[in-house]
Amino acid sequence: MASMPLIISDEVATLDVGQESGGRVPILHREQSHKGSPDAIVLHDKTLEQDFTEIPKCPSASAASAPPSAPTVLAFLRRLPHDASPHLFPHLVAALSRSPGGSLLALRLFLAPLHPAAVTHHSFNSALLRFPLPPHLLPPFFSRSLGRFPRRLAPTLLSFNLLLRCICSSLVPRDPRRYLDIALRILHEIIPGWDLAPDKFTYSTVVSALADAGRVDDAVALVHEMVADGVLAAEAFNPVLRAMLRAGDVKGAAKLFGFMQLKGCVLTAATYNVLVHGLLVCGRAGAAMGVMRRMEREGVVPGVMTYGAVVDGLVRCGRVKDAWKVAEEMERNGLARNEFVYSTVITGFCKSGEIHWALKVWEAMVASPVRPNVVLYSAIIGGLANFGKMKEAELLFQEMIDSKCAPNIITYGSMIQGYFKIGYTSRALSVWEEMIGAGCVPNAVSYSILINGLCNVGRLKDAMMVWKHMLDRGCAPDTIAYTSMIKGLCVSGMVDGGLRLFYDMLASGHADPDVISYNVLLDGLLLAKDLPRAMDLLNRMLDQGCDPDTVTCNIFLREFGAGERKGREFLEGLVVRLCNRRRNMAAGEVLMVMLAKYIVPEAPIWEMVVRDVCRRKREHGAHILEVFDTPFVAILNMCDNIGGTLISMVLYHGLHQHEWTSAYGIQNEVAARAYSIRRNKVKPFDGIIKEITSFLSPRHVYV
Repeated sequence: MASMPLIISDEVATLDVGQESGGRVPILHREQSHKGSPDAIVLHDKTLEQDFTEIPKCPSASAASAPPSAPTVLAFLRRLPHDASPHLFPHLVAALSRSPGGSLLALRLFLAPLHPAAVTHHSFNSALLRFPLPPHLLPPFFSRSLGRFPRRLAPTLLSFNLLLRCICSSLVPRDPRRYLDIALRILHEIIPGWDLAPDKFTYSTVVSALADAGRVDDAVALVHEMVADGVLAAEAFNPVLRAMLRAGDVKGAAKLFGFMQLKGCVLTAATYNVLVHGLLVCGRAGAAMGVMRRMEREGVVPGVMTYGAVVDGLVRCGRVKDAWKVAEEMERNGLARNEFVYSTVITGFCKSGEIHWALKVWEAMVASPVRPNVVLYSAIIGGLANFGKMKEAELLFQEMIDSKCAPNIITYGSMIQGYFKIGYTSRALSVWEEMIGAGCVPNAVSYSILINGLCNVGRLKDAMMVWKHMLDRGCAPDTIAYTSMIKGLCVSGMVDGGLRLFYDMLASGHADPDVISYNVLLDGLLLAKDLPRAMDLLNRMLDQGCDPDTVTCNIFLREFGAGERKGREFLEGLVVRLCNRRRNMAAGEVLMVMLAKYIVPEAPIWEMVVRDVCRRKREHGAHILEVFDTPFVAILNMCDNIGGTLISMVLYHGLHQHEWTSAYGIQNEVAARAYSIRRNKVKPFDGIIKEITSFLSPRHVYV
């Protein structure tokens, strides 16, 4: 069969092969013509133009002899008869390409071999895999090098797989579209042109590159093409599953997983790990646990990475006790818990306020072979200090020092914050001095803790001195530091100074105000009876994409009055503005504040919220938009408003719990209550019922 020529690109290219000794950069010049000859690629580098003809004498056997250098081996090889060269050449190319600084010499040796028959598949694959060539020059290099093969040789599938791996490994820092197009052309045109069939490594490489580049649909199509060609490889499915779950497409991942099983693909531990980790990232802890149990039933033993991912995911979902149960199960199955598992669980218990559980886990860790390190000490000390348990924190801090484990900036920061929390300002400042004496350089977080503590105890001047010192050191303040200073200024009655500092934060470019920053300044402005500027700041807050929270609503209700008409109008107007910006979760939180204050929204407000939710749900398909939480439903059911109760049932069953079948089941109740709503002359609810009824039709039911 006449071999198909591999011509990918004919552009003129100049290549920096790599930095070598003396800072010189060898340049590889490639001619534009495809009529290749051994001289088509010329390597210019004076470091390679030496004539290695002398072989150094072998040192004494008693002395420690260093391995011969690459030039020495090359000079020795040149003095051998030519018939010995082909046998040594592939190994020499591979060894040189692996050695530090030898890749360039290996490239020259490959391009100008000592013997024409020396170029073999082994030497070519070594060159392709290890030479420091940029990906966009790999196809031309591949094409030119094929001309150096004897006519009886042709490139193997391994050569093409290595080429694809080199190209696809550089997709992230470079132009993905260009390299993916090259990879797909090699897969669909070049490889079949050499009468070769792609294997699982070929498909897996390209599928993984497509998934990593965000082209999930193309990756799924290629997986189906792979299966149609009779190739089954879990390695090709795994990156697509990972990309789908990363995007939140749980339904699509479940469908692809079912397709894997239907086609008889062998499920490996790597596949299960991808599913478990992806489901946990999506917040589906129950589903992740189900996958793990199925993994055990099918005889695939979960490893330390699987257990670690489950523990971390459960902690992120707030199920810390379940995470600790999984960690205990891990120990029963003969797998030792490591520092990551312990630190994750301890941090989770500390954040949830269950310090006694954190101490139990700490005791279990001390009884195990795991020795506490700075991360574990910092986690438990931070949790104790955050809840004001400074006696226990002091004991562990001293134990840490006695065990020769040096505290870091995080440990010192936790101690300082804890002392400020219980009012021990002098002790907090002493720990700060100890931290400086220990050689720990304060960062933005450390300064923020100190500034916040000083402002909270009314020492604004000292806080301003720390602020100036931080700026003089070139340490950029973060959002917490800015917010602490703004709060200190506002509490001291210097609202204008706080407002100026707020605008300095906006102009800095390295710190963005959050809802706490806005709330601090809004509170200061309203305490100063400056309502116009407070409303301007609220408008800026909404325009910047920062959603108001319960504290924001309560600040304005304190000004307008919770039971007054102005308070209702303000909150309803805020809901309308948030709905117009399609920020449904923030609108739901404002509604919760209203209902908690026994302010029942007017029917048009309900209609706007429900219509917007239904529209967003249609746009997102199977991606459920969680808008309202259980407290919202409980408050709604307390209201003497039949329409509110109806909507609460629909939103709770259909949106919150993702149970579209249950939502469809209350459609009859929607119709039954329609007459009562009309009788009460709440006409805007007619539109709501129409939206809900059409939305809960069978074509929208999610099973």
